[in-house]
Amino acid sequence: MAIYENITIEKGMYNPGGYGLTKTLEKLDPSENYKGTSLEGLDAFQRQLKRFDIKVSGAGSDNVEKFFQTSSSAALFPEYISRAVHQGMEQADSLKDIIATTTYIEGMDYRSIASVPTDSEKELQIVTEGNSIPETQVRTQENLVSLKKRGRMLVSSYEALRFQRLDLFTVTLRQIGAYIARSQMKDAISVLINGDGNSNAAATVSAGTSGSLAYSDLVALWGELNPYQLNTIIAPTAMVSSMLNMSQMQDATAGNTFHSTGKMITPLGANLIHAPSMAAGKVIGLDRNYALEMVIAGDVTTEYDKLIDKQLERAAITCIAGFAKIFRDASKVLTV
Repeated sequence: MAIYENITIEKGMYNPGGYGLTKTLEKLDPSENYKGTSLEGLDAFQRQLKRFDIKVSGAGSDNVEKFFQTSSSAALFPEYISRAVHQGMEQADSLKDIIATTTYIEGMDYRSIASVPTDSEKELQIVTEGNSIPETQVRTQENLVSLKKRGRMLVSSYEALRFQRLDLFTVTLRQIGAYIARSQMKDAISVLINGDGNSNAAATVSAGTSGSLAYSDLVALWGELNPYQLNTIIAPTAMVSSMLNMSQMQDATAGNTFHSTGKMITPLGANLIHAPSMAAGKVIGLDRNYALEMVIAGDVTTEYDKLIDKQLERAAITCIAGFAKIFRDASKVLTV
C-alpha cells in the first residue's frame, strides 16, 4: 500500500503560518517518490483526493458531501477551498505584470530595502589605479510595509450545499479569489502613485494639454523614466480608450495584434494594463523589473475549524499582503 493511503489527516496538520495542508503532506509523502508511476504529476493533496475518490472538476465531479464521508476527507475541504480561491486570484491577476519580486514572510512586520542612487551613481564611472571604487548605499526603509488583510466570509448551511456539484461550487470560490486579486491590484496602484510611507511617491509628468491625452504625452513619459524602461502602462478606462483610439494604434501591426489576440499594446510597445478602479486623469508608467515588491504573509487561509466542525455555516477566506517601492524613479505618473 502506498504511503499516501496510510496518512491520518487532521486539522492540526494545517500550518499555523497559513501555508495550507499541502506543505505538511509533502513532508510526509514527497512527490518525488512517485516519479515513473501513474501518480506522477500529482502533488500530495491531489493524491489524497484520489485516495478518497473525490473529483472536484469536470462533468463527473462529486457533490460537496463527498468530502464529509470521513473525518480525514473532511479535513481536506478547507485546502480545496483555498486552492479554488487561489485559482480565481491567478485568473484575475494582473499583479504578475507589474511586480518585480515577491517576498513571503511569516510575521506581520517587514521592512524593505532601498537604494536611491544619484544621477552620477547610475553610471559606472572609470576607476583609476589606486582610487576607491564609488559606493552605492543600500539601507532598510524607515517605515514598515503596510500589510492589508483581504477576504470574504462565506455563509451557508451544509444542507444548502451538500448536493451541489463541486465544479459549480468552485466557480463561486474562484469569484471570491478574483475579488481579492482586484483589491490587491488597487493597493499596488496606490503604492506606485503615493509611495509606501517612506517618502517615495512617484514623480509626476504633466500632459501637454490639460484634460487630453496625446501620443506626445506618452513619449514624454517614456523620456522621463530614463534610465529605466517604459515597459508597462497602467491606466483607467477613459485613458485606455484614448490610447486605443490614437492614430498610432491603428497601424496594421498594432491593429492585428489587438483584433487577433485581444492583447492591448501601446505605440511605445509597453504592456497596457486596464485598471477600472484607478483614479481618472492619471496614467502610470513603470519599469516592472525594478518598481514594486509584493509582500505576502502566508497564503490564502480558510478558517477550517468552522468548516469541519460546523459543516460550512460560516467560513472566513483571507489573504494578507502589502506592497513596497523598490526604486522610486522606476515609476512615474502622467497627469492629464
